[in-house]
Amino acid sequence: MGVPSDLALGLPFWHAANAEPCSAKTYGTWFRLTRDVTGVTVAGTGSGSGGARKQRADSRRNEAALLEAAAAAFVSSGVDAPVRDIAARAGVGVGTIYRHFPTRADLIVAVYRHQVEACAEAGPVLLAESATPHAALASWIHLFVDFLVTKHGLAEAMRSDDAAFQTLHAYFLDRLVPVCAELLDAAASAGEIIPDLDALVLMHGIGNLCIGADSPDYDARLMVGLVIAGLRLR
Repeated sequence: MGVPSDLALGLPFWHAANAEPCSAKTYGTWFRLTRDVTGVTVAGTGSGSGGARKQRADSRRNEAALLEAAAAAFVSSGVDAPVRDIAARAGVGVGTIYRHFPTRADLIVAVYRHQVEACAEAGPVLLAESATPHAALASWIHLFVDFLVTKHGLAEAMRSDDAAFQTLHAYFLDRLVPVCAELLDAAASAGEIIPDLDALVLMHGIGNLCIGADSPDYDARLMVGLVIAGLRLR
């Protein structure tokens, strides 16, 4: 799927070249919204602090619903899904999407960062709550695979010339490589896996295994499962 011209140019959702307003996709129920990853600042205009707090809370709920709906639409229809579909999924008006995300690029960046942030935050939680560090590592790798195989058009979008996407790859590495390294170190210290594994090399390998995951004849998760099993010390 090519990158739509209005995305590459950073034009608004309602660009006249698109009779259909644009939309987005989803990524998996395990992702949790973090308020600060969207870069959206909402000013309260209610009378008094109570009114302002309520407005901010309502706005955060709207943003959460929008990102979740956009992620779901991305999975099913790609990054050029109609914005009216996202609004319907989120239970908000189309104007609400325009207010938060004036361009398609704004929405794609917010969804991508939301997914990366959720994957990063999952690492420490899994390490604290799993039975063993290896179990935490295995669970996190499966979440990472979910991210890789469901982002579809996001990768193509990032290859566009739009300045909004230029820092996303570095953001991806900055947030996820340290999380993977922490999980690897914990499992190695527990004597569960081969020591001195490089997190970036492992993530590259998993990424390569996920290429072609849409093919009905290829099970990326099965192959990744073999890698996870292979990490164990015999």
